[in-house]
Amino acid sequence: MNRRQLVKSLLATGAVVVTGAGCAESGASTAVGKLSVGQVSKSIAFFPMFIATEKGYFKEEGVSFAEPPVLGNGSKVAAALKSGSIEIGGGVMTDVLKLSEIEDDIRLVADLVDSYYIDIVTGTKFEGAAVDASLDERIASLKGKKIGITGPGSGTEALVIYLFTQGGMDAKKDAELVNLGSEPTAALGALKNGQVDALSFAQPLGQQAEGDGVGTLYISPSRGDVPDLVDVSHGVFFTTAGILKDKTKEIAAFQKALVRAKEDIHGGDEAEVKKLLAAYREGMADETLDALLPLLRSEIPKTNAFKRSSFDAAVAFHKASGLIEKDPDYNQLVPKDLRT
Repeated sequence: MNRRQLVKSLLATGAVVVTGAGCAESGASTAVGKLSVGQVSKSIAFFPMFIATEKGYFKEEGVSFAEPPVLGNGSKVAAALKSGSIEIGGGVMTDVLKLSEIEDDIRLVADLVDSYYIDIVTGTKFEGAAVDASLDERIASLKGKKIGITGPGSGTEALVIYLFTQGGMDAKKDAELVNLGSEPTAALGALKNGQVDALSFAQPLGQQAEGDGVGTLYISPSRGDVPDLVDVSHGVFFTTAGILKDKTKEIAAFQKALVRAKEDIHGGDEAEVKKLLAAYREGMADETLDALLPLLRSEIPKTNAFKRSSFDAAVAFHKASGLIEKDPDYNQLVPKDLRT
């Protein structure tokens, strides 16, 4: 049974209830318009979008779009946005901050995950410091290893660069970075088969690796292993100033639907959310799903707004990693209604 068949089955049995509750101030049943959306991967950042689609929130708010293509890395998302093939890009702050250095019209649309949700996952044959060793010891253990990332310029590469810099090393000289793309199954296969010693990959791959017995969650910023990356804007939707102006109503409807999905994650029926998560990322064990639920609530913000402190933490991370040189303007990148 594929993802959509599973969700339809849940809807038919009443396990997932499509309701208009909470829509008093929404434009339910009012046609607004269309958008084109693309995203970097199927990480937990885009789970609210999945919920909003499957429960009909986008439709109720009056905005429609085709199923977003999964583009594989942030560079492709940025290129698609600038070429006009998509109007909203789903990625990470790495994409936004790097793009904003050369383009002054980039604008943020929604904060999806307010924590650095990429983890370092090691294989079963990894030789190095134990997972309960100090962070410095674990970073040192990555020297000389093959580390799988989604691709150059990605948030996955950014974390490796940052950690190696903290350890006084150069990731591009002191490790072998292997480009694997964003497909989780391929990444887990590379880890299991010894093609790489470790992975730098977005959640929930680490939890899935542990659940399947093929890897260990070795360094997890959101777990508190890297204190400076616990409260940091990371998973985001973004667009351009021109699109934001031309598609004001459509983007507002898109944002409302996302907030409704986030409300489900934080205060909805836990069994329902778990079933939707199982449909979103098929093949995850029950124990993995149970481990992810509290993580989702701690990382996914209830609103789309960008805290200034989390934005500044993202800037500091990217400057420390050498990925950006300029200080981006919070008031330019973040629309007024999303500032907090």
